[in-house]
Amino acid sequence: MFKQNLIALQTIIRKEWIRIIRIWIQTLIPPVITMSLYFLIFGELVGRQIGKIGEFSYIEFIVPGIIMMSVITNAYGNVVSSFFGAKFQKNVEEILVSPTSPITIVLGYTIGGVIRGLLVGILVTLTSLFFTKLRIHNFFIILVTVLLTSLLFSLGGFLNSLFAKKFDDVTIIPTFVLTPLTYLGGVFYSIKALPEIWQTLSMVNPILYMVNAFRYGFLGTSDVDIFFSLMFISVLSLVLFITNVALMTRGYGIRS
Repeated sequence: MFKQNLIALQTIIRKEWIRIIRIWIQTLIPPVITMSLYFLIFGELVGRQIGKIGEFSYIEFIVPGIIMMSVITNAYGNVVSSFFGAKFQKNVEEILVSPTSPITIVLGYTIGGVIRGLLVGILVTLTSLFFTKLRIHNFFIILVTVLLTSLLFSLGGFLNSLFAKKFDDVTIIPTFVLTPLTYLGGVFYSIKALPEIWQTLSMVNPILYMVNAFRYGFLGTSDVDIFFSLMFISVLSLVLFITNVALMTRGYGIRS
């Protein structure tokens, strides 16, 4: 049984990899272009008017947040579109009739999302070098944060795809939840510049912890505790993984 599930896991990951690379013009290029516009407009044009945040130029400050934003949206989008597409086209039934365990299915699609999130993150990071020099304060924190964040939002995308019954359901969460939380997650500003009440409200935004942990890895500065941030992301990931496996075991959203 273990060998069968290992083969199934490798197959799902390979399928996701081929899907990402085959349509690379749709999966990898658009986020690079979009984030380049952020670098140009916010980093270069607006940044000159803002000046510095602490000891860093404005573009240096926002680069980690923009990279993280691209990782979040692409890890999430890859899984929700891929698994919902499998549901819509009835391809998922082929997996369900096989001896593949729910854990293997969740892991396979989740790893696919992580791969796309990391690929886009690397490309956006390389693109940022055309606009500013990157500092590396703690590479381990950078690596752990990006892996945990892409894992968390891949699992979130899988959960969304389980509940989705039509294509409109796939876009609701990214449009009305992820986008506002990302923009309010400290990507373009430090929450220390906000009034105290807004600082307190910002602390309930989970993306704030991911952005700040990632920024700490580059710049060595953060508005929140790094250890707590990493633990928080880890716990959320574990909760989502258990939830997805439990729903898959029950057949929620995939069996009529």
